Parts: sequence; C-alpha cells; structure tokens
Amino acid sequence: MSRFYIPLFLLLAACGTARKSDQEVFSEQQREELGPVKDIELESGKTELEEKLVAQGLVNVEEAISGIKVELRYSTTDNFFGQDVYGDLTKAYLQPQVAERLKNAQQMLKSQFPDYTLLVYDGVRPLSVQQILWDNLDKPDSLKPLYVADPKKGSLHNFGVAVDLTIFDLKVDSTLDMGTHYDYFGYPAYPDREKQMLDEGKITKVQVANREILRKVMMANGFTGIGSEWWHFNAFSRKEAGEKFEIIK
Repeated sequence: MSRFYIPLFLLLAACGTARKSDQEVFSEQQREELGPVKDIELESGKTELEEKLVAQGLVNVEEAISGIKVELRYSTTDNFFGQDVYGDLTKAYLQPQVAERLKNAQQMLKSQFPDYTLLVYDGVRPLSVQQILWDNLDKPDSLKPLYVADPKKGSLHNFGVAVDLTIFDLKVDSTLDMGTHYDYFGYPAYPDREKQMLDEGKITKVQVANREILRKVMMANGFTGIGSEWWHFNAFSRKEAGEKFEIIK
C-alpha cells in the first residue's frame, strides 16, 4: 500500500470504507476479534445473508448478467483491511435497476471485445458490515468518518447502487492492466490525474486505454465514475439513492 497523495477526506465519496496509509488501520488483535461475517447455508442454496438481500429486493449479479465474473475482494484477505469481512458471502448483489444497467454495459463490452468480460470486485455492502468496520476501527469517533462511512448515513455501496469492477480478458485468463491494483489509493489510480501520471511515467498509454474501455461501456449505460478510483462507478447520486432506495441492512 502506497502513501496517500492527498488528504483523506477527498477519498470519502468513493467506496465509503476505511483507508489506510503506512500504518495498518486494524491491529492484529482487532483483526482476530473482527473475524469474517458468519453465515448459514439454507435449503435454497443461498446463505442467510443472501436471503436477506433478496428479501430487500436485490438481485444476484451473476444470475442477472450472462458471462459476468465476480470476485468479492471483501470475501478474501486481498483488500486494504487484510481481513475477510464478508464471510460466506461470495456473490455480488445490486439493486435491479443497477443490475440492468450493468447488463447493458456487459453486452456492449462483449459486442466490441468478444474476449472481454466485466469482473465485479464489490457490489452492495450491507449496513451490518459497515457497522462492524465502524465499531472496530481504532480511532476516536470524531476521526472515524475520515476512514469509514458512518453507518447512520451510509454510502452508495450500502444502497446497492455502486459497483467496483474491472475488465477480464478470457483469452489470456487475466485482468486488463489498469496501471494499479484495486484499492490502490494514490495518484496513479486517479482518472483525474491520468495526464499528469502519464507525463511522469507512472502509468502508460496502454493502461489508460484499458481504463477508457471500462469507462466508455459504463458511462454509456448510465453510470458515473469518480476522480480518485478507476474501478468505482455509481448508478445514482447520493440524493437519488436516498429518494429511491432504502439502505440495505
């Protein structure tokens, strides 16, 4: 994890989760206490948490969109927490309207690049998970919003209207080179800083071209990106999300 290049508050509008610099946000003891979200598989084949997501109107991205791939990074330790916080939840869920837009983006991508497919890293983030992160963050309450979205307000992921994703090349069995990995919080990951990063040799024209493919298919189908994360896209603004949907518990 690299050092931050800008104040932390400028990253808040992105995924609404904790950021860490050179120091770990969680101590090893706190990570052990946190543990993954425990879940139970029901007769339907879905876990208890999945049943709750479905009951709140969300749809399984892989069931709704043909050929899309999902790798929930928060169901692994390969994230900036270094902790599995989703437990048995390995399926990405979104609001139906958002899943429909993502389906259209997937179809557009496949029509232009048959060997490419979208790979989802994160979809809805239940408020219960947001609360765990908030409760276990080793910071005074006054500073926690700099790292974790306050569960009382929620983030766009908590509404199920934000998605983190990249492009996977089926022919070479690998993701496209976007210049940085997912959850990299520094200027090389910023769409807003691409020209500067190109001039400084921090990213390449090929990497920017790969990002452009992702941006074009997403923005052509009703999503908007943000300036600090090439992987994050919103289907609705915070105001629209609050008017149209309930926060997912």
